[in-house]
Amino acid sequence: MWDLVQSIQPVRRRVNASLIDHAIREMPPRPEPLSTMAGYTSWASLTDRTYSGRHLPPMPAPEGSRPTPERAADLFTRGETIPCPRSTVLFAYFAQWFTDGFLRGDTTVPRDPRKNSSNHHIDLNQLYGLNPAVTAALRAFDGGLLKSRLVNGGEFPPYLCENGKIKPEFDALRVIRFDELTDAQRDTLFATGSDRGNIQLGFTMLTVLFLREHNRVARLLARHYPGWDDERLFQTTRNILIVLLIKLVVEEYINHITPYHFRFTLDRQLSAMLTGAPWHRQNWASVEFNLVYRWHSLIPSRLSVGGGELPMAQTLLGGSLIPGPGLGRLFEDASRQRAGRLGLFNTDPLLREVDVASIADSRTLDLAPYNSYREHCRFPRVRAFEQISGDERVTGALRELYHGVDDLDLYVGLFAEEPGSPDAILPPLLTKIIAIDAFSQALTNPLLAPRVFNAATFSPYGMRIIATTHTLSDVLHRNTPEDPSPRFVSMSRRSDR
Repeated sequence: MWDLVQSIQPVRRRVNASLIDHAIREMPPRPEPLSTMAGYTSWASLTDRTYSGRHLPPMPAPEGSRPTPERAADLFTRGETIPCPRSTVLFAYFAQWFTDGFLRGDTTVPRDPRKNSSNHHIDLNQLYGLNPAVTAALRAFDGGLLKSRLVNGGEFPPYLCENGKIKPEFDALRVIRFDELTDAQRDTLFATGSDRGNIQLGFTMLTVLFLREHNRVARLLARHYPGWDDERLFQTTRNILIVLLIKLVVEEYINHITPYHFRFTLDRQLSAMLTGAPWHRQNWASVEFNLVYRWHSLIPSRLSVGGGELPMAQTLLGGSLIPGPGLGRLFEDASRQRAGRLGLFNTDPLLREVDVASIADSRTLDLAPYNSYREHCRFPRVRAFEQISGDERVTGALRELYHGVDDLDLYVGLFAEEPGSPDAILPPLLTKIIAIDAFSQALTNPLLAPRVFNAATFSPYGMRIIATTHTLSDVLHRNTPEDPSPRFVSMSRRSDR
């Protein structure tokens, strides 16, 4: 039946828009009445997006009803990696890289968990930076290109540092925990738009891939439109790549997450059909959306890299690992390795402090408990830990740490839940929050507006590039001149549909 629906274009478009609209309406639409600024509504709280949105009002927990963040974080610690039935490591890499573009915490010292450093858009700031000064530092100002260098025939970002010091041309760029790195480590860093651009091998691989795609598209546009200057080439290429990313999110990433037979698509008709929806408002990432994306259990403790295995710790600051095996080989390695299963007792101890901080932040912000969010998302409240999971290890640990099911932290409950079906890779509450926020954050992008999503913005040739791109595999196979071999590139395992 679903194959028939998808084979008839007008029907597919209407069903596509209807299913997306229905999914987003499962929660009240933006604007949220509250942000993390205060527990009441004010003009400032409705407009100052340096504070994060919040779906529910603050709800302080009764004294002594919850374990300390450190004890609660023990629920996440892995022994042996429990594999995911459907996802590959590439899915884990992409999830971190994509969401880091708009789920960004406060970067000041000391850090304020109420605040963020996000533009609240899918804008590919991983590549272009968060502000014009960073973008300018990364541009070649010639032919619409970004600065790059060739290594073994492949294009890479230039190095950020020389002799442990940031090069003057990159003074506007920042790197998290830069002061903690040795000079030798600093000299391996790439100059990228994100302060986290070098944080882990997978993150850097995707940034390198999109750098190559930007410069490939800019060169093609220059050939097709020889009268265009550098500025128009750069800006048009940037527009094309941002929409390419959104298209990959909808057509590959979200389709991998949702266990449906229907495959969501992104085109101009979808944008026009949904523009008048009540949820079609200015983007504003919520603190809950940030918390649900702490998918550290997806990352195995040992990662396939260039035909061998490395402990996760050795893939941090891993840009120097790319040129040897090449980008294509590393994408295939990530696509052939199973990700970890999302859930409790499956996060590498190296990442334990992130779970501690996540739980501590949720307490500081007085986030409502797990059951309140179930109700908010139109699920029935649970009355016993056994309704969250059938795993006795999980229910026993929850019962030991929490006085009752109504005391359960949202962060813990999200990952304690079992998936709702054998085909699902995410638990039900987490799936719903992800689907609602992911769709509503992606589809409100100004580049998708009906009067903008056209050839005047992207050029006729750019529209063809967008229309013919559907997967990361499409992007990779046109950007590995140093290794043109066919590669298996997928967020889903080969046995998956």
